[in-house]
Amino acid sequence: MAKPNMKNRLLFPLLLLVLPAFAADEERDATQIVRDAIDHWRGLTSYTVMTMVIHRPDWERSMTMEAWTKGDKRSLVRVMEPKKDRGNGTLTDENSMWTFSPKINRVIKVPSSMMGQSWMGSDFSNKDIARVDDIIDQYDHTVLSTRVEDDITIYEIESIPHEDAAVVWGREVLSIRSDHVVLEHAFYDQDGELVKTLKSLEIGEMGGRTIAQRQRMIKMEEPDEWTEISVDEVEYELELKDSVFTLSNLRNPRD
Repeated sequence: MAKPNMKNRLLFPLLLLVLPAFAADEERDATQIVRDAIDHWRGLTSYTVMTMVIHRPDWERSMTMEAWTKGDKRSLVRVMEPKKDRGNGTLTDENSMWTFSPKINRVIKVPSSMMGQSWMGSDFSNKDIARVDDIIDQYDHTVLSTRVEDDITIYEIESIPHEDAAVVWGREVLSIRSDHVVLEHAFYDQDGELVKTLKSLEIGEMGGRTIAQRQRMIKMEEPDEWTEISVDEVEYELELKDSVFTLSNLRNPRD
């Protein structure tokens, strides 16, 4: 009977040590790719003018909005046009969200039970707008595959929520370019069924960086119904006062 090879006997324990380290590195890399994409889109601070088009088979509605963000916890979105909707706004700060309607002159806090409901009648949910960084804090990330298109590496990343995470989705899958642009973001329910997908339709240079200039959210059950958001102008890393992100400013714009 052949004696065990001493090199092999030493190799197996080493593999047990090295392989988990590789897995941990991959998870950290995937998490960093997702984090970099969010940071790239929002910047430290940002101001954006955008157009949102809500499309239905028998009608279509368009709104022009301006938005401010500071860090990954605070944002303010306010409708500019059409005139009948002017002043409608949404404020997020940490894990809280409020809306304001000039017609009723009232600020309303959005309860957690309504975070999954439509934001301003669109195919985006309140949660989509308010908690973009939940995917960092409450998910584990794995690189499923990589490919190269037009000399740009694209990472396909699967994001699985922690067991105790207060999230709706069973998993999410993102396609992220090496320049931090998200090409596609797919949302799956707890049964593994694809529910909706956010796709980047136009990519270009704005505000000194490459961004998705036009994105479309589509629900799988209603492919003829979708919402597009197009960036008309954007500025990054500008001075924004903390007073921008207050209930007072949501109701009575001053800053």
